[in-house]
Amino acid sequence: MCGITGIVDLRAKRPIAADILRAMNGSIGHRGPDGDGFHFEPGVGFGHRRLSIIDLEGGKQPLYNEDNTVVVTYNGEIFNFKEIENELIARGHKFRTRCDTEVIVHAWEEWGERSLERFNGMFAFAVWDQRRQRLFVARDRLGVKPLYYAVLPDGMLVFASELKAILVHPGVQRRIDPQAVEEYFAFGYVPDPKTIYRDVKKLEPGCYLSVERGKSAVEPVRYWDVPLFGERHPGPEGKWAEELRARLQESVRKRMVADVPLGAFLSGGIDSSAVVAAMRELGAQNRILTCSIGFRESRYDESAFAKMVADQKHTDHKTEIVEASDYSLLEKLVGVYDEPYADSSSIPTYRVCQLARRHVTVALSGDGGDENFIGYRRYRLLAAEEALRKRLPAGLRKSIFGPLGRLYPKLDWAPRFVRGKTTFQALARDTVGAYLHAVGICSDETRAQLFSNEFKGELHGYDALEVFKRNLEGKTFSDALAMVQYLDFRTYLPGDILTKVDRASMAHSLEVRTPFLDYEFVEWSAQLPTSSKLTATEGKHILKQALEPWLPREILYRKKMGFAVPIDMWFRGSLRDRLAEAVTGRRLAESGFFDPQQLRRMVAQHHSGRRDHSATLWALLMFDGFLAMDAQRPALSPEPSVNVA
Repeated sequence: MCGITGIVDLRAKRPIAADILRAMNGSIGHRGPDGDGFHFEPGVGFGHRRLSIIDLEGGKQPLYNEDNTVVVTYNGEIFNFKEIENELIARGHKFRTRCDTEVIVHAWEEWGERSLERFNGMFAFAVWDQRRQRLFVARDRLGVKPLYYAVLPDGMLVFASELKAILVHPGVQRRIDPQAVEEYFAFGYVPDPKTIYRDVKKLEPGCYLSVERGKSAVEPVRYWDVPLFGERHPGPEGKWAEELRARLQESVRKRMVADVPLGAFLSGGIDSSAVVAAMRELGAQNRILTCSIGFRESRYDESAFAKMVADQKHTDHKTEIVEASDYSLLEKLVGVYDEPYADSSSIPTYRVCQLARRHVTVALSGDGGDENFIGYRRYRLLAAEEALRKRLPAGLRKSIFGPLGRLYPKLDWAPRFVRGKTTFQALARDTVGAYLHAVGICSDETRAQLFSNEFKGELHGYDALEVFKRNLEGKTFSDALAMVQYLDFRTYLPGDILTKVDRASMAHSLEVRTPFLDYEFVEWSAQLPTSSKLTATEGKHILKQALEPWLPREILYRKKMGFAVPIDMWFRGSLRDRLAEAVTGRRLAESGFFDPQQLRRMVAQHHSGRRDHSATLWALLMFDGFLAMDAQRPALSPEPSVNVA
């Protein structure tokens, strides 16, 4: 895995400031500690940081075609590069390396934009075609690898793998986007294509930019979209489990190609266990290295289940215990993610990546299994709510459940069966609004109380629900669960899960590969009907059936735990004073975004135990850290002290 940077003059051929590009590239040295490289020509500058995975000696970048008229800087892996290479050789192209990078320049020469249709992988790359005076920037279908860009007022386009590198450029303005703040406090992250800054964008998954100098606008083009779930049935029903197993095994096989040590994350959950089982079925080396994180608190700890799988599959298993007081990463995580990011599981994710990197350079993960096979608890709750929505007209639901949702007390301290407020609020909404209510970290009612009147005026009525509406525009679905699976693939998966793993892994120069997110596997699993995935009692039904020959029932049919940390306990214990200092301090109050009285009220209610505001308070803590970091950012970052080859 690597990091890429670039500055391209879209209007003319003005000289590129080499010191700025080198500083941008240096700011992401952690993504590629094995070397750097640059390409400069009039009006074009490409930078690259390399983490050597395939063709350790020959794969240095930027990389060129035979006559140096096409150049690429690339982050990722194209898993079917050998097949494409063979086809290109048959068409007369000459290869000088054994790495997948060179496939991109020759594929561009042969097929142009349509080369993306042939790539199976995780990638973000930029190609400059000197003959056509064209810049081509692309991101993989599922958004495993990130790509940020900004078009400056002077006509320069700046791009990079991480936001921090974009911000090194002194021409990039750091104006906070009010809509992005609203979205962050709804979702816990800023969904694509926005960033926290108005003038910087993320290239969305499955999209590219193709810009001819002086002739075309910078407009993203979608070349692939998540298929509509449950639209077709993939062959005979009796063969689904067998085919699922075979397809997963093939997806894992593609991701085991590397010239460096390779292992896997193993949480003890179904998805990571399935990946490890597939590695063993493929005849992987006798000692597959697996890594997991454990907690001393039993309600968070899955390490015993991870060990059960490790023992059965005879892996070289490494476990590290994360203490309940392990919040020492708070300041570090703010810098790792660059913009506000409120998923507290980033702490154990950072730790498991740290552990894995001591032993391997590449790790396989189980990310994507829940989204493919309806594994999250919220899916089951939505299905139950949807059954009631179908029986009661919208007007009746609003008149009954709307008042109940407002008046019923928020009994966070009480047993689950008497905590009905959230359910009442969801039933008063339509399906899309109810799903945002379920998946969000701060409800619309909470945000209305949290934000200051001045900031609400800046929003001009904008609501984070627009993110879902935009993604659903022009789409129809077979059922509500198919719709929310699609939404998760377009928002939660790239914005939260894949962002978390990419930044945490690359902070340690570790490449993570995701077999469940092979696009061909996703396209096939999307054809399975919802009923094959979710039954009355469980999610992932067909996946569990498929894995029965590989894994013990104790793993497949136990209660899902998730990958969480005890922030509610921290905020009433060891982080109590720090929380109060940050959330009720000057920085948030003076930002103008929040109502200081409401901030104080939330802290007091949480400390007393009357309410559980932990998700909102964590989001505020991370936002406070972001504001502190943003205020301290230099105009031009210095070159880092990273050894380069």
